[in-house]
Amino acid sequence: MYLGAVGRGVMRRFDPFREGAPIIPELSSGAVIATEDGKSVLLLHEIAEDRWCFPKGHVDAGESLETAALREIREETGLAEVRLEREIGEITYRFYDRSRGTNILKVSVYFLARSAERAVQPEPIFDRAEWVAVDAARGRLAWERDREVLDAARRQLRRPKPPSEVA
Repeated sequence: MYLGAVGRGVMRRFDPFREGAPIIPELSSGAVIATEDGKSVLLLHEIAEDRWCFPKGHVDAGESLETAALREIREETGLAEVRLEREIGEITYRFYDRSRGTNILKVSVYFLARSAERAVQPEPIFDRAEWVAVDAARGRLAWERDREVLDAARRQLRRPKPPSEVA
């Protein structure tokens, strides 16, 4: 196992991609969930990796990206009243999964979502869930690819709403 630095002084344990090992593609879907006013986003703290992240998970066979994102949000946060707005990014990364003896090529698709709910009930792999000001959230994310997803969400949150959406 390799111990590597991952930005912001955070240390992570991971196995690097192994040349010549078999590879399995994986697809996941998730969201940056913002408050209705767009001032805060929800971050989950993953215990095993000691990192903050957005809710996301595997897309089941026959499931759409949108359906998977909403299911994963419900499972990981307990939030039921969530509205997906638009796809904001796709990230690809690869690593070696020692338990399966294979490389993993992971593609994660993210949406911008909104929710008026505030009471979060994180699933057991998370020890904390916090609504964090959008600008402050960037400093909590260990991975640059997560910061890029947040930046895409921030750009969308700052766009003026079309006249048809203004109350």
